[in-house]
Amino acid sequence: MTLLDRHLAFLRALRDAGLPVALSEGLDAVRAIEALGLHERETLRAAYSATLLTRQSHRPSFDQVFDLYWPALVGDGSDPTSGYSETFGTPEGGQEGAERLGLPDDGPADPTPLDDGPQALADFREALATAMALGDPDALAVLAREGVQRFGRIRGRGPGEQRWSAYNVSNRVSPGELVARALAALGMSNPDEDLSLRRLVEAQARAFEDLVETDVRRRAAEVRGPQHVARHTVRQAVEQIDFGSARRADLELMRREIQPLARRLATRLNREQHQRHRGPLDFRRTVRASMSSGGVPLETHHRPRRPGRPDLVVLCDVSGSVAGFAGFTLMLVFALREQFNRVRAFTFVDEVHEVTDRFVPGADPATVLADLAASARHASLWGRTSYGRAFTRFAEQHPDALGPRTNLLVLGDARSNHGDLALPVFRDLVHAARHTWWLNPEHVRNWDTGDSAASEYGRIAAMVECRNLTQLGEFVHDLA
Repeated sequence: MTLLDRHLAFLRALRDAGLPVALSEGLDAVRAIEALGLHERETLRAAYSATLLTRQSHRPSFDQVFDLYWPALVGDGSDPTSGYSETFGTPEGGQEGAERLGLPDDGPADPTPLDDGPQALADFREALATAMALGDPDALAVLAREGVQRFGRIRGRGPGEQRWSAYNVSNRVSPGELVARALAALGMSNPDEDLSLRRLVEAQARAFEDLVETDVRRRAAEVRGPQHVARHTVRQAVEQIDFGSARRADLELMRREIQPLARRLATRLNREQHQRHRGPLDFRRTVRASMSSGGVPLETHHRPRRPGRPDLVVLCDVSGSVAGFAGFTLMLVFALREQFNRVRAFTFVDEVHEVTDRFVPGADPATVLADLAASARHASLWGRTSYGRAFTRFAEQHPDALGPRTNLLVLGDARSNHGDLALPVFRDLVHAARHTWWLNPEHVRNWDTGDSAASEYGRIAAMVECRNLTQLGEFVHDLA
C-alpha cells in the first residue's frame, strides 16, 4: 500500500467512524504533512488532528483509527527492518524502558513464545505495580506490549495463525488489584489515606488497560487489515453512539456534549429566526411606495411576522430500558427552553410525576440526570411500564397542560408490557395539542416486536426514530 493509498484509506475509516472529514480537510492534511515531514509519528498525529478534527469529542475515535493505520511498530517490534521503521524510527519506549523496569532482554528476534508461567506473571505484576507508582507513561507502554506478547496470545484456527486477547491480559494481570501494592510502594499503608493519590494510581491502571486494548487492535490489524478492525472495534463518534449501547465513559462524553450541542442549536435557530423576521410581501404598500419613483418598486415592504413561540409539554418514559435516552432528551430540550414560551416535563412508568422544577439555569448535567433517575420512584406505582395507565393519569391530573398553542413530545419505546394502551385517551391528548411528536429510541426494525405498540401509537401521532445525539439535535432543530 502506497502512502497515498494509506492516507485515503485512513480518511475513509474516519468517515466510517462518524467523523465529518471533507475533501478539503484531507488536502489540508497533505499540505501539513509535506511541510512537517514523516520523521516523527506524534508530529504526524498532530498534523492530522489539527487539519481533520473539528470537535474535541471526536479525538478518542480519531486516535483509535490513527493507531490502526499509522502503527508505532509491527509485531513485537523486535525486527527493526519491518513495517514503518524507516518512517517512524525506533519503537516508542524501546529497550531503554524495558531495562529501566528490569524486564528480561528477550533478544532482537526470538521467535519462541515468552514465558507466561507463575513466576513470569509475578515478576510482570511487580514491574507493573512499580510503573503505576512512578506514573511513567513510557514504562506502561512497554509493559502493555510485553503483557500482550506474553499473556494475550491465543492460538488461531489455522496453522501458525495467532490471535490476541485484551481480556486474557486483564484477567491474568488484574491491574486493578495492584493499586494497593503501588500505594504501598509510595509509603501508604492504608489505600484510603490519600484519596487524590489513590485516584491517580487507579488512573494508571486504566491507562494500562487502554494501552493493552490499543496494542491488541494493532496486532489484529496486521492480520485482518486495519479496515476490518476499524469497522468492528472503533467506537463511533459520541454523537453517533446509540443511547442504549453507551458505556459509562460514553455517557460522560455525552453529558459534556449536551451544553455545546444546545449552544450550537440555539445559535443556528436564532440566526434562522432572524432571517425569517420579514414576513410575506405587502403588495399594496410596495405599490404605493413605487408611485414616487414612477411605478418602479425600488423598495419592497413586507408584513411583520406574528411573534409567537410554542409551549412545549414533554412526557418521558423513565423505565430502566429508556431512562438514559429520556434524560439526555430532557436536558437538551431544557437547555433550549428559550426557544419555547414555556416548557413543562413529566416522567412516568405507570404513574405521572412532574419534574419541571429539576431543571434550573446552570445546573450540572450529572446532577440533573441523578435527580431524574430518583424521580422514577415517584413515577412508578406497580413497577411495570404501562403507557395506557400513564396517559390516563396524565389526562386526569393535568387537564390544563395541553392547549391549542402547546406542542406535545412523548419519549419512549412504546413497550407497554401487553397492557391496555388507552388509545382513545392518547388520541384526545393529541387532539388537544397543537402538534404531537413521539421519539422512539429503538431502531425501526424493532418496532412492533414483542410488546411494542409502536405502529398503533404511530397511527395517532408521528413517531420518529431517535437513537443518538445527531438524530436528537436534528429533531429539536425542526421542533423549534
